[in-house]
Amino acid sequence: MSEASPAKAYALHLGVIALLFMLSFLLPDYYHGLLARIMVLAVFAMGYNMLFGYVGLLSLGHAMFFGAGLYGAGLAVIQLGWSVPAAFAAGIACGAVLALVIGLLALRTTGVAFMIVTMMFAQVFSLLILYFASWTGGDQGMVVPQPARVLTFGATLLDLTNPTVRYMSALALFSIVLLITLAIVRSRYGRVLVAIRENEERTKMLGYYTFSNKLIAVVVSGTICAASGAAYALLFGYVGSSFASVQYSILPLLWVLLGGAATTLGPLIGTVFMYYVIDVTSGYTSAYLLIVGVALILLVLFFPKGILGSIRQRWLGWLP
Repeated sequence: MSEASPAKAYALHLGVIALLFMLSFLLPDYYHGLLARIMVLAVFAMGYNMLFGYVGLLSLGHAMFFGAGLYGAGLAVIQLGWSVPAAFAAGIACGAVLALVIGLLALRTTGVAFMIVTMMFAQVFSLLILYFASWTGGDQGMVVPQPARVLTFGATLLDLTNPTVRYMSALALFSIVLLITLAIVRSRYGRVLVAIRENEERTKMLGYYTFSNKLIAVVVSGTICAASGAAYALLFGYVGSSFASVQYSILPLLWVLLGGAATTLGPLIGTVFMYYVIDVTSGYTSAYLLIVGVALILLVLFFPKGILGSIRQRWLGWLP
């Protein structure tokens, strides 16, 4: 497989960011809000892809990292009255610390055991949210009030409930994470992660300490997922326990598989595909999940490595 020059790879990603920016002037209000939500959740999928796609570790507990960011930011605003930037930083910090602790424990297992351990930790996290209902709102969740979702820059106020501000904020987060992800996977560290995925024992023989490299990957992955959760709480104003359920650990796996694991733009494509298929088909029939299921089967048959992964394998081997 050939590899694109750094200029070509960054030009492609900057082009995608520019396209999303232009869409903000062309799309109607409804799709404005939908695409903003997709970009935030695509960041969640990018965080998942960092661990699953590049390291080959299948986790069913990433909803707890998203939930850590969601509740870290939401509680900081609602219960402590913190500003939006401080709350966002608190959400990211919660996810990073949690990922470090979970990584130190879960990485002592491999394969199916790793998947089960991460799922169990996520289940404990979800139950803790319900147990401390007086703080977290339990299964009812919490609404972040509009006055708390205002950014202040001197005399300038940015209201995150404004559709344009929300779209641009989601785009800013998506752009930063996308470019950071691209830089990581093209770096020497990114090559080591792929080597671990392909043959961990041989990577050890080459002199690499694979545990520490995998632990860093868990922390980076969890931090990105927490950033997505914190942004979701602040941009869309709702913090709910359902986001920390097992279902929300399976969704990013599905988005990554559809778009293409170990591709930088695959998580975005998978998230867009799933959201728009459900959005369009649910407008015609209540049995839309049947249509979604048929679409997924066809995709798996004709694009076994995901949409972008199969395109890279067949035609564009330089895609990062």
